[in-house]
Amino acid sequence: MKTINFIKYFALIFCLTFVVTVIVTYLYSLIVHGDGIIDWAVSFRIGIILGIILPIVKILDKNKD
Repeated sequence: MKTINFIKYFALIFCLTFVVTVIVTYLYSLIVHGDGIIDWAVSFRIGIILGIILPIVKILDKNKD
C-alpha cells in the first residue's frame, strides 16, 4: 500500500471516528449528567488511535493474502 493510500484511509477513519465520538460523548453527557458537554480530548484521541490502527490492519491483511 502506498503512503498516499495510508493517508487517505487515516483521514477517512479519523474523521468518521471523531464525528461519531463527538456525538456519543455529547449524548452521554446530556442524558447522564444533563449538561450536554462534548469531550473533545477523548474524541481526538480515539480518532488518532483508530486512524492509525485500522489502516495498518488493512495493510497487514492485504499482505497476508
